[in-house]
Amino acid sequence: MSASTPAVQPGLVVVDKPDGMTSHDVVAKVRRILGTRKVGHAGTLDPMATGVLVLGVERATKLLGHLALDSKAYLSTIRLGSSTTTDDAEGEVLSTSDASGVAEDAIRAGVARLTGPIQQVPSAVSAVKIDGKRAYARVRDGEAVEIPARPVTVHRFDVLSIRREDAAVELDVMVECSSGTYVRALARDLGADLGVGGHLAALRRTRVGPFDLRVAKTLAQLEESPGLSLNLDEAVTKAFPRREIAPREAIALSHGQRLAAGGLDGTYGVFGPDGHVVALAKDEGPIAKPLVVLTPAG
Repeated sequence: MSASTPAVQPGLVVVDKPDGMTSHDVVAKVRRILGTRKVGHAGTLDPMATGVLVLGVERATKLLGHLALDSKAYLSTIRLGSSTTTDDAEGEVLSTSDASGVAEDAIRAGVARLTGPIQQVPSAVSAVKIDGKRAYARVRDGEAVEIPARPVTVHRFDVLSIRREDAAVELDVMVECSSGTYVRALARDLGADLGVGGHLAALRRTRVGPFDLRVAKTLAQLEESPGLSLNLDEAVTKAFPRREIAPREAIALSHGQRLAAGGLDGTYGVFGPDGHVVALAKDEGPIAKPLVVLTPAG
C-alpha cells in the first residue's frame, strides 16, 4: 500500500452473494476492491446460494469467531418429484417420481414434522468433517459416506406458495433455523417423507444473526462505492451487549489486563469513554476476561 493510499478501516462488509461464486471467491474479490489482504468470512454459502455473507475487514476479522451467527433465515424453493446426489439442483438425479398427486395437506403435515427440534443427517456433500476430512472430499474420492444425525432446530418452516408443474411440485418456503441446519437436507427429507423424493432448487439467505439484506451490498455496488457496511464500533454495537468503562480501565484493557466483572451474560463489547470499542470480554466470576483486544495500546 503506497503512502498516498488511505488505510483501510476495520469493520464488516455484508455482501449479497451472487449465484455461482464460492464464499472464497467473494473474499478474493472484496480483497481486490478494498485493497487489503485482511478479509475473512463467517458462515459459508454454497455456490448455488445467494444472499447474506458476512465479511470481516482488517482487525474486524478477529470478530468473526465470536459473532453470534446461530440463527439464520432463508427463502428457498423445494422441488418435489426428484432426488439428487447433492440434495440440490447441482447434483445428478438419483430418482424421479410423479408428485402431482401429493395433496397440499400432506405437504403441510410433512413440513410440520420437520419444524422444531429435529435430528438431521447433513448432506453427504456437506462440509461436515468425518475423521478430520470433509464429507464432500470423501464423496469426491469415491468413498461411501455415512454422516450421523445431529440435533438442529428449525424455528420456522412456512410454505409461501405451491406450484404444480406436470409431475413435479415446487414449494417456495421460508426457513429460520439454528446454525448447522442444512436447508437442502430439509428438502431431501420432506421429499422422502412424502414418498416422491425432493431437492433444493434455489436458496437465498436473507439473514445471519443480526445482519440481514437491508445492510448488504452487491459486489457491483461495492465496486462502485468501496466501503464498509458497518465500522468496528457499529458492528460490535449491533452484535453484542455494550459495556462502557472509565479512561483508566480502557488503558488497562488495551494492554490485555482484566477488569472487574461487568454483570452481563455471555460475550459483550467494552467501549472506552471516547465511544470506541476496546475489546470483547466475558465475565468469569468476579473478573471480566478480555477475549480479543480490538484497540490495542498505542
